[in-house]
Amino acid sequence: MKFSIGDKVLLKQTNEEGYVTGYINDLMLEVEAGGVSFPIHIDDIDHPYLKWFTDKTKKKKQPLPGELPTEKISERKQRLAKGVYLSFLPVYIYDGFEEVVEQLKVYLLNELPVLVNYTYDVKYAMKSEFRHTGTLHAFGNVYLHSISYAGMNDQPRFNWELTDPANTNMGTATGVIRIKPAKLFEHISQLQASGEPSFSYLLISEFAPKKKAEFIEQYEPPKPRAEPLITQRTIEQPKFELDLHIEALVENKKWLSNADIVHLQLETLRHYLQLAIVHRQERMIIIHGLGKGKLREEVHKILKQMPEISRFKNEWSGRYGFGATEVWFRHH
Repeated sequence: MKFSIGDKVLLKQTNEEGYVTGYINDLMLEVEAGGVSFPIHIDDIDHPYLKWFTDKTKKKKQPLPGELPTEKISERKQRLAKGVYLSFLPVYIYDGFEEVVEQLKVYLLNELPVLVNYTYDVKYAMKSEFRHTGTLHAFGNVYLHSISYAGMNDQPRFNWELTDPANTNMGTATGVIRIKPAKLFEHISQLQASGEPSFSYLLISEFAPKKKAEFIEQYEPPKPRAEPLITQRTIEQPKFELDLHIEALVENKKWLSNADIVHLQLETLRHYLQLAIVHRQERMIIIHGLGKGKLREEVHKILKQMPEISRFKNEWSGRYGFGATEVWFRHH
């Protein structure tokens, strides 16, 4: 059965009518229904002509006297487990030899029975490239944007924030997704092997209640260590924002081992902490990123050992997510 762009179609699972808006591949089309565009398998749609003819000719069964007509309840079939997902749909082109991925279409899928407010922000090197805020109805989805396959090599950060507007007792859920090139290649290979159209990341399975007022832990500083401080005559200026990503510290990390990278990051941290102390700086932002949390743990371990540190915290912020720690200094 063939479909062309603009054809009216019937969604088999929901009995809704829509129309074809785009061609993805031999098995997948893009369809718009109810003002929402989404990918769908050809086997899940049909031409609506039979339904139209049946509706016109079928006689409704009359209820018996005193009997109320029963209402059929149709439930939307969930394609994913309960939760909210960020989904990536590869779009292929033929380069003369084989089908290759040209771009990825990004969708936000709501498989929860509640309304969801969302904020979505894609960043390259801490700079926002695409930002969108909106509301997603229960069991609905929305197309966000497309991103080139080559652009994924720069490992953009997909920042997201979700809230339940109908329940003020529920907290805000936030997070960041970063897909490494090797992992993206693995996803694409699995899709080609399984015939599935897209791969998805679970953002939340459900909203959690709001936390009580957060307590910023105060650390009792140990006795000062006998370490030489940088003199007041130093020419180098302190930094309010210190980025410890290795790409910000060296031009080429090709010959550095993982141990060398961590050592360089921590030595840089100690250097600029001493500079900040000498210049009596009040506070500093240390950007350590997310990853597996190893660098963040080492950073916090150093901060706990310094008597000049009054306090520090690692909380969500719109600019850094959870990838930065804010530090306050104690000056006598």
